[in-house]
Amino acid sequence: MTSPDLQTDVLVVGAGLGGIAAALAAADRGAFVVLTEEHPWIGGQLTSQAVPPDEHPWVERFGVTARYRALRDGIRDVYRRRYPLTDDARRWAELNPGAGWVSKLCHEPRVAVGVLEEMLAPYRSTGRVRLLERVRPVAATTDGDRVTSVTLRSVLDGDEVTVAAAYTIDATETGELLPLTGTEYVTGFESRHDTGEPSAPEQAQPDNVQALSVCFVVEHVDGDHTIDRPARYDFWREHAPAAWGGEQLLSWTAPNPRTLALEKRSFTPNPGDDPLAVDADQSRNAGDGNLWLFRRIAARDLHEPGAYASDLCLVNWPSIDYFLDHVLDVPREVEEARVADARQLSLSMLYWMQTEAPRADGGTGFPGLRLRPDVTGHPDGLAQAAYHRESRRIRAVTTVTENDVSYAVRGDAGATRYDDSVGVGMYRIDLHPSTGGDTYIDVPSTPFEIPLGALLPQRTTNLLAGNKNIGTTHITNGCYRLHPVEWNVGEAAGHLAAFCLATGTTPHAVQSGPGLLADYQAELVAAGVELRWPDGVHPY
Repeated sequence: MTSPDLQTDVLVVGAGLGGIAAALAAADRGAFVVLTEEHPWIGGQLTSQAVPPDEHPWVERFGVTARYRALRDGIRDVYRRRYPLTDDARRWAELNPGAGWVSKLCHEPRVAVGVLEEMLAPYRSTGRVRLLERVRPVAATTDGDRVTSVTLRSVLDGDEVTVAAAYTIDATETGELLPLTGTEYVTGFESRHDTGEPSAPEQAQPDNVQALSVCFVVEHVDGDHTIDRPARYDFWREHAPAAWGGEQLLSWTAPNPRTLALEKRSFTPNPGDDPLAVDADQSRNAGDGNLWLFRRIAARDLHEPGAYASDLCLVNWPSIDYFLDHVLDVPREVEEARVADARQLSLSMLYWMQTEAPRADGGTGFPGLRLRPDVTGHPDGLAQAAYHRESRRIRAVTTVTENDVSYAVRGDAGATRYDDSVGVGMYRIDLHPSTGGDTYIDVPSTPFEIPLGALLPQRTTNLLAGNKNIGTTHITNGCYRLHPVEWNVGEAAGHLAAFCLATGTTPHAVQSGPGLLADYQAELVAAGVELRWPDGVHPY
């Protein structure tokens, strides 16, 4: 092979939450790390995709890693130190800056960028972590079952750099390294014959992938801020998916994910609610009755009068779910065209809201809605990156199926316990409409564990999964894909790579060897990773 431009202990491709957690864990244990990112902001779904954290009801007390908790604490600290909060808001122990109903920590994405940069700063300063910015992987070399190098290309000028590493962690949003390295993987829906899952179809559907979304942020202020009519507006205005029962996608109406009955939501900008009274716990209240409040990321009434002209509302609703086509294993130009069409859908939803949306007073349109490109960090006002709910997934040593986490299957016995647990998580199996024409699939789950075997490909020996490309199925991806689980997966992968380097062993040997596994798990626990749920935790 050609001599690489860079050599390192651990290469982490993708600086989303899993990638950053992997880099921090590996560097903290003494490894040298090269971390890469395609988009202007690090942080993935929390920042460049602009998605507030989806978390479980106990997040303030347990069920996340110490580093993830430090991220959450850091975000709150920024607001308390720098924002003109009211005295009551500043004293709120579980401060929710946006007072959104989807999460106990709705906030502006840029704040998270700053905190993540701060967490990386000492490692970058000492040279333990080198961040390669605005690059994406385009090629890889292998030697038998080992990945030897990855080539990355600048999205700005096309220059390339090749990095050789002892261990590579694929923390990309869609498992981009899997086809490049020849690592075996799965896409879309597995068959019931393959997985034994009650919600799986009879035949595998590899092109049936969950919707992606391009989010955006709006405020509501005086004046007419109507955008130019989007080029694809006529198409999206008339689009009526089967799952919507003939109703238009651009509307306040969408299926209830749990009952599939069509429900009409309300939309009331700046409703004058009491943000201190918001109890963001979706196990008790889905919180999406008023779409303005659902993913609000800045509540003006938590701040001194006059600081904000309006709340800031993050739009990530069913009406912007793009499920015409998937973007996995298609030519680059096709992927770009489909993401561009998803951006057209989001702009069309905004234009519909500004011009045609029915109002509670009987009128139509909210021309006072104004995009906030400064909040999303992208000139068109939309998020920098698409929010991908589903990735390529490794053919793993351990694959988590619906039968391992479904409450209907497991009941009070709880989710499958794994001897090789490297963390915990909890979320309903929440599948959005998909490119195969499916509507929502919503399955109650139980608090679950993350098996180390789900991070390990069956064959490739030095490539680790560090995002939602782990060994789940199309169905269980629906509860393993959220922010704290992605972070935990990345943290476990980064620590494992450094552990293997320090001890001269391999990931598969750690997973299969009781002594090595116990040593590795002890180090995870010492670093603040919870491997089991406390007794008595029950979601229903």
